[in-house]
Amino acid sequence: MLKIAGASLAAASVPATASAAEDEYPWSVAETPIDSTLHDVAHTATNAHAVAAGGLVIERAAEGWEVVLQGGSTGNGNDLFGADVTDDGERLWIVGASGAIGEYDVTTGNLVDRSAPNDFTANFNDIAVTGPAGEADVYVADDSGSIHYSFDNGEEGTWEYEVPGSGSGLPAIDFHGDRSGHAIDTNGRVFATDDGVTWNPIGIEDADVTFYGLDSDAEDDVTVSGGNASVFTYDGSQWLPESLGDADLRDLETDGNDGVAVGSGGAIFELEDGDWSRTPTPIGENLQAIATGPVDLAVGSGGAVLER
Repeated sequence: MLKIAGASLAAASVPATASAAEDEYPWSVAETPIDSTLHDVAHTATNAHAVAAGGLVIERAAEGWEVVLQGGSTGNGNDLFGADVTDDGERLWIVGASGAIGEYDVTTGNLVDRSAPNDFTANFNDIAVTGPAGEADVYVADDSGSIHYSFDNGEEGTWEYEVPGSGSGLPAIDFHGDRSGHAIDTNGRVFATDDGVTWNPIGIEDADVTFYGLDSDAEDDVTVSGGNASVFTYDGSQWLPESLGDADLRDLETDGNDGVAVGSGGAIFELEDGDWSRTPTPIGENLQAIATGPVDLAVGSGGAVLER
């Protein structure tokens, strides 16, 4: 709730960028200063931020999107794949290739490099943080099936790791409580934790698609997206599958019976009153991530940003 509140204050002064297709489509195209793939996006206490290939971070400022960080957390230009914010929205945590982890203060522009915990340099695909700035619990999912975690704001020497599955890559991790959340792997498994350390498999049997996106809202409220426009919803006892079309759904956010999923070919599916339907968009670029809020944002290849 604090994340949304912070984003609301910031968004009030940031006008959406209009496009020529604004009257035809519910989503408009925003101009960005980069053409590299944007892999994730998040609302913060100031403005929305998105992370990209080449270690770039861009911010949705009053004058439009602008580059605020180059080179990533290490300065080496490692691709950035995931982002999340502290509960107060003041710190943007970023992760990426070759063990890159950074803690970016969106209010001051200060960046702390927390890369390669315990000398791990695998590709870090996604990150979840809980708690306030400076006191966060940090969880990082990597391409080798490990979840790295620190209960001391990512300070050196405080990192541990667990391998919840068979070593398959973990594309997404999300938390609904301080130490309660879920993770997915590329082998069709979903894992749950209630202490931030111990992970137990909770499905999904016979999914037969690759998982990409995850939204963890409660122990009995989990949604996973994947190939063939597949969406799986967990109610605490069983998984309910649904196929929406033929796009690979890379990310989604849901809130009860409403939500948004994004994927390949500019695909956006919207959940309204429990029913999914495809929404037309003015672009064909692959979309990688969604962040809902005062302004809904979808980001993807070629520096594409859609706003609503």
